Amino acid sequence: MHFDWDDLRLFLAIARAGTLAGAARTLGVNHSTVFRRLNAMESGLQARLFERLPEGYVPTSAGEALWLRAERVEEEAQAIERELSGRDVRLSGRVRLTTTDTLANGFLAPVFQGFCECYPGIELELLIVSAFLDLARREADVAIRPTQAPPENLIGRKLGAIRWGIYGARDYLRQRPPLTDLNRPEGHRFIGGNELIGHLASTRWLNERVSADVFALRTNSIVAAMGAARAGTGLAALPHYMARQEPELECVLAIGPEVATDLWLLVHPDLRHSARVRAFMTYAVEAVRQRQAELEGG
Repeated sequence: MHFDWDDLRLFLAIARAGTLAGAARTLGVNHSTVFRRLNAMESGLQARLFERLPEGYVPTSAGEALWLRAERVEEEAQAIERELSGRDVRLSGRVRLTTTDTLANGFLAPVFQGFCECYPGIELELLIVSAFLDLARREADVAIRPTQAPPENLIGRKLGAIRWGIYGARDYLRQRPPLTDLNRPEGHRFIGGNELIGHLASTRWLNERVSADVFALRTNSIVAAMGAARAGTGLAALPHYMARQEPELECVLAIGPEVATDLWLLVHPDLRHSARVRAFMTYAVEAVRQRQAELEGG
């Protein structure tokens, strides 16, 4: 049987998702299309690639063997795509950028706006996801990530350090005594992170200094924590670049560098010579450099 790369992409999507519905979402097609193409593929190969079990699609021994080889083909196809994209000298086309929702809304929006004005031939596609996308798989071209340990297979530039502070609503603060010691909150209430963001330095820092019984609310969202602080629920640890855009909020304590997070602009090495990717990176580095005070709390 002759089959093309699309057949292997279909197979890999099912193997990784474990369901036809999951594979359909990955490929951007409907469930029936995945079902029909898998049956045609198995018929052409005269081999059953998956066991249809109640918990999902599990590769057979033939499927396991194909999985190993298909991933090698995928790696080579992605390397070819990256290399060809890296040689593209046109200041046109699309740049796929991934970052966090807080950075996109609270800090990077003016950077995107300025870039689009300077380079009208380049379209930015912004991907906001909770997990880091894999640049090696071309899930995105460029990433702007807060991290202390950027992946070793990527190259890029450190844009600065995100600093944090303890913020509260002005009306809330007027009704309570000044906060002088986190260990003795004197009637203050706090908004903290829950276990889903327990890995964040800001969550750990606040938990180590504030008694559990003075937390009024916990959340896995920095945006939600800021909204709760703005409403007067209590004090929250927030990035300066977000909180200082809210006129209702006031910083009562600047948190030291132990909670700071480096901000990185990252790209796969194969794309560093792409004209449109290089144009975005050059513009973003300079635009963020001019706004260091916002990141660091100036």
